[in-house]
Amino acid sequence: MTSPDPALNRSLTRERIYHDTCRAALAAMVAGAEEQVVIGEDVSASGADAEVLGYRLRSQAKELRELPRGPLFFGKLEFGRDAGAAGGHAGQSYHIGRLRITEHPSAPPLVVDWRAPVSRAFYQAGAGDPQGVAVRRRFGWAPGSQGDSTDLTGLEDEYIGTGHEPDSRILVSEIERPRVGPMRDIAATIQPEQDDLVRGDLGLSVCVQGAPGTGKTAVGLHRAAYLLYTHPQRIRRGGLLILGPNRTFLSYISEVLPALGETGVRQSTVGDEIARHPVRGEDDERAAVVKHDARMAEVLRRALHANIGSPADSLAVPDGSYRWRVPLDTLRRIVDGVRAEEPPYAVGRERVRTRVVRHMQEQAERRGETATNAWLQKISRARPVGAYVDAVWPRVRPEELVARLLTDADALAAAAEGILGADEQKAILWVKPPRSWKSARWSAADLVLLDEVAGLIEHPEGYGHLVIDEAQDLSPMECRAIARRAAFGSLTVLGDLAQGTTPWAAREWGELLGHLGKPDAAVVPLTTGFRVPRAVVELANRLLGRLDVAVPPAQSLRGDGELRVHPTSDVLSATVDAVRGALTHEGSVGVIAADGDAVRVREALGAAGIATEGPGELGARVAVVPAGLAKGLEYDHVVAVEPAAVAEAEARGLHRLYVVLTRAVSRLDVVHARPLPW
Repeated sequence: MTSPDPALNRSLTRERIYHDTCRAALAAMVAGAEEQVVIGEDVSASGADAEVLGYRLRSQAKELRELPRGPLFFGKLEFGRDAGAAGGHAGQSYHIGRLRITEHPSAPPLVVDWRAPVSRAFYQAGAGDPQGVAVRRRFGWAPGSQGDSTDLTGLEDEYIGTGHEPDSRILVSEIERPRVGPMRDIAATIQPEQDDLVRGDLGLSVCVQGAPGTGKTAVGLHRAAYLLYTHPQRIRRGGLLILGPNRTFLSYISEVLPALGETGVRQSTVGDEIARHPVRGEDDERAAVVKHDARMAEVLRRALHANIGSPADSLAVPDGSYRWRVPLDTLRRIVDGVRAEEPPYAVGRERVRTRVVRHMQEQAERRGETATNAWLQKISRARPVGAYVDAVWPRVRPEELVARLLTDADALAAAAEGILGADEQKAILWVKPPRSWKSARWSAADLVLLDEVAGLIEHPEGYGHLVIDEAQDLSPMECRAIARRAAFGSLTVLGDLAQGTTPWAAREWGELLGHLGKPDAAVVPLTTGFRVPRAVVELANRLLGRLDVAVPPAQSLRGDGELRVHPTSDVLSATVDAVRGALTHEGSVGVIAADGDAVRVREALGAAGIATEGPGELGARVAVVPAGLAKGLEYDHVVAVEPAAVAEAEARGLHRLYVVLTRAVSRLDVVHARPLPW
């Protein structure tokens, strides 16, 4: 559509031409990366150097090839000519996009990466602090654009230096744009308080208490992309892990990092990270609560260290015609000394062996003999030494230890004395013990116990940084599993205490952060929502007083949106009518019901001729979602079916209902036959 403003049309024409230039430059970058792979393979270098160089070049080429197609810039900065305010950027202009684009590595960039230091002014500059910016330009692109220049449909200039805080129609329309399919990045719409969190220091862990619609998940993902850009060597050396609550959620967020130019980042769940065995068993809630309790860590530690014995006799090791001897009191001192150091169990076992061998080495040196490496290895592998170590510090398999505790009431009682009550011990004992641990049907909670024991035996490899979403639902034992993998890294913890739905969900952040090993992490609240309309937020806030969490009420900057409540005597029929009404609007429709009612709801919609999918089909026009899987998802239009049934379906049902109500980003219909629980 042609604008009646000739100046605007001329600006749009120039920017479209510039975008074509950028597209050609990006194509040349991709071709150049492919060429470098070929050249790099012919480079004469040592095998190790050639392998490292080849891997790096192939990775760069792969990342460029896999970039999703889309607009190459979304904003532009024009700095004023006052060097005092603009510094080295005085008089310069920069297009801002999702990755750096240049015609030559040494040439000034055509597009500056949104994570570059200069780009921060795009998000932070305002009337109160212009940061040297004269004009901030925002570009409007057609929805779903694949990056064709003709899709550039509009632009807005915000004259920051005038002291007036402008309202951006493009910014608002981008935030409120209907969505179908996976989560989009928010690089074009990051707000100042979000930007502060995104660009936080790598060495500092942070906890974001985010109300619905405040963009906490997007903040965590953009922080991951920022850290990969800013600290590529440190992060890639240790690795970066995104932890989500379930695989549906991971599918929903899976396209955000690739859209920001970051591929190959591991995205997983806690269950997947600790999955030593498939989950084939199931606990009742009482057993699961005990197994996830932090006290189990001490029970398991006691059970593990109960395997350590005290030497009963001296040690003699034949060496040719001579026998090296280690007195009983020395052996006991060695074991007691290692125990006092509290190393990982496997490390302690090797320390005992090493110190016994060292004692014999000192004897040899006093006799004037040279203890060569070959001699030390021979003594270390000698059968009497191995037998002694096995006797006082035996090898332990996590599965054997946990299976023994869960099948042997006496072994459990000994390890849990003074920690777990008799009824708690009875709750976690297997009703039908397996023949051996190899035939055990491990539950999800059992895998947490196995990981704890494995971590006591030997520390797992850690990550440089972890982003943990929906963290309020983590149990203390799950937090400990994460802490072991973040011992030398930092965390971005994302969550909302009001949305805690597990039996062990946190009611305050301090204790949970302690279990994560980051008790000093700052807790930063995000209370201003950009995605959920005010009417929906106000309805959800009516539940907060009943949720037993210290969370400030959410706020919303959006005065649009619709909330309609439909009392009815026929819930299924009213749900069909509500969905038909929703389909007259753009965007996705999520029909959310109590887990036990979801199948009936989907059948009713199918009988009415409305095609539906499950929550895993992210591009579906209409998705029927069990309330238990709704967390983290968003739909333009939500039909909440019988809130009272959602609230009564589980112990923390009101928290689940709070989640359900806040999945709507434009319109919410509440269909009910029973009294509403607020």
